[in-house]
Parts: sequence; structure tokens; C-alpha cells
Amino acid sequence: MGTVSEMRSGVRPSPVFLGILGACVLLGVVTWQYGPVTMAPEMAPRLAVFGFVVTGWIVSLCLHEFGHAYLAYRSGDHTVAAKGYLGLNPLKYGDITLSFALPVLFVLLGGIGLPGGAVWIERHRIRGRLRHSLISAAGPLANLAFAVVLALAVTNLIHEQRGFFWSALSFLVFLQVTAALLNLLPVPGLDGFGIIEPYLPRAWSDKAAEIGGYAFFGLIALLWIPAINSAFFDMVFHLTDLLGVEEFPIQLGHALFRFWQNG
Repeated sequence: MGTVSEMRSGVRPSPVFLGILGACVLLGVVTWQYGPVTMAPEMAPRLAVFGFVVTGWIVSLCLHEFGHAYLAYRSGDHTVAAKGYLGLNPLKYGDITLSFALPVLFVLLGGIGLPGGAVWIERHRIRGRLRHSLISAAGPLANLAFAVVLALAVTNLIHEQRGFFWSALSFLVFLQVTAALLNLLPVPGLDGFGIIEPYLPRAWSDKAAEIGGYAFFGLIALLWIPAINSAFFDMVFHLTDLLGVEEFPIQLGHALFRFWQNG
């Protein structure tokens, strides 16, 4: 059994996470210093937007994985503390390629918050189907919570004189919403399937484990189909509208983020 002191010592932000968070804040301050967005923005503010968004996205990935790990600890898998999962250190996660490298790459290439791999949970230590479902749901819920916090800042404090900063923050909201929506799909390998898996026949779960990786890349391929792509992003922008974040600053933030392209 894990102790309260063990959990408290484990839930202590690691120096690595604090460094990433500090870089995000610093780049946010730098981005804030630039005035309104012009028709042909210079390279320096676009680089600041790029760095701010990438570090902010990595912070959100850490929060996503922490959500899984924290609820797993509370549900009976105390090994997550010894593994360092509760310290939000991305270097401690089971597969840094799936959890961080691929999601960052997808943001760079497609401007979409595709989910990554989860922390390694020892499921046999956890009793009750509901607990298993909640552990799977905790990651995307962390993304949604982060989206709400950022959206509250955007809707209450946005000012056109700080266009670079608010456009970048709006784009970060968009990334959180896309990550949450995609991850909640009941596709093998994603958290959405993990939510319903405890209630499925064992044979279905075993088959899903075999095709999990293929299903993930199949989902990516489906997003290239115009009709599916359009329907998905219509839903994303509907949700961002509900959060009070308009489509224009999101699109502007994405355009500024892609500094290697002309504005």
C-alpha cells in the first residue's frame, strides 16, 4: 500500500517539468511584448509564438499523463509513484516517442492536437470497472480542464494590442479541444476505448490490443478524407465557440505558429 507521504513526495513537480513550464512562461512574456499583428508580421514574434505554443503543448501533455497516473495511484496502483509518473517529468514516461515526440510532430505538421501514448498502468492492481474507466478518462479530461482555463483567460482578457499572445493562446485552446475529442473516440489504443473496455467481452479486448497501433494510424488516415475532416473540425470549432474562443484568432495563431510559411 502507498502512504500519504509517499504520494505527496511523488506529486512534486520535477525540475524537468518546472524547466519546461518556466520556458513556456518566459516565451509567453516575450510573445506578450509584441504589439498588434500586422499584415506581414516579422520573423521574431512568429518564432516567439512558435516556442510559446510548443512548450505550452508539452506542458499539457504532461498534465494529460499526470491525470492518468494520479487517478491510478488513488485507485490502487502505487507503483506510479516509484516510476516517477507523479512528478510530471516527461522523461519518466514509458514511451516518450508516443507520449511526446509524435504529438509534437503532429502539431508541427498538421496543427492538430493528436493524442499520444499513456503511462504504463499496472491494471491488475486496480479493482472495479468504473475505476479503470475513470483512469482512462482522466487524460482527456485534463486537456479539457486546461482548455477551459486558457479560454477563460482569452475571453476575459483578450486585447488586440497583444494580438500575437492572444492568438497563440487561442491556438493552444484549439489544440486541447482536438486532443480531448480525438482521445475520447472509442478507437483501440485511445483513451475513449479504455473507458468502455472494462465493459466489453475479454475476446474483444484481446483483439483490440492486437490492432491498437493500426487503428490509431487508421484514424489519422481517416482525417485526410475531406468529409470526415470537415465534420471533425466543425465540431471542434463549435466547442471552441462554446468556450468563447472565436475561430479567427485560432486560425491566426496557427498561421503565426507556422513561421516557416509566408504569412
